[in-house]
Amino acid sequence: MKLAILAALAGSAAAFAPTPIAKTTTSINAITGFEEVGGEPFDPMGLGKMYEIKGAFPNMFPHPQYMQESEIKHGRMAMLAWTGVWATESGLHFPGAPVADDWSTALPVWAREDPGGFGIVLTLLCIAEGEGVSHAGDNFRGMSKKVPGDMGFDWMGLSKKLPEERVNRYKIAELKNGRAAMIAMASLFAFKSIPGSVPIMDVLGAN
Repeated sequence: MKLAILAALAGSAAAFAPTPIAKTTTSINAITGFEEVGGEPFDPMGLGKMYEIKGAFPNMFPHPQYMQESEIKHGRMAMLAWTGVWATESGLHFPGAPVADDWSTALPVWAREDPGGFGIVLTLLCIAEGEGVSHAGDNFRGMSKKVPGDMGFDWMGLSKKLPEERVNRYKIAELKNGRAAMIAMASLFAFKSIPGSVPIMDVLGAN
């Protein structure tokens, strides 16, 4: 499994590197993260516009605010998860932390052997979730007053010190790296759950 993780990490290095923003003659605020497809969101099925369907039940479909927040949030979680899988499978662990035989069984082992630490982290996650979803307004209905993904956690004040163009560049890099990480984690879960679903893992002799 270590060989597979390291190979996958090396193979995806380009995907996890900050992506240069294409030159444009419009305002830097027009940067969307979809420069490769003309700057417009890639949504051939119109999922991002379903909230506009007339005659549907009120609030049946989420507003783009909610979808953008969800993508950024799950991308961040996937990046942390990928880093955690790579680190633990490489033998890196926090001193004194429970150690599982396999990353896919680590969560129940942690909860069982260190319920206090598990509870603290779970509580912090709940607080962050509440802050991201409802504290600044109901983004499911498009009533949020904050920028999707902005948790106000910038204790170094980098967003104010750096040029706006550079801040936007980092935002797009985070968005794209998060998408790559979600695909990577989905492949790992598929590999563990469905034998043969990720052929490259079989070629590398992962288990």
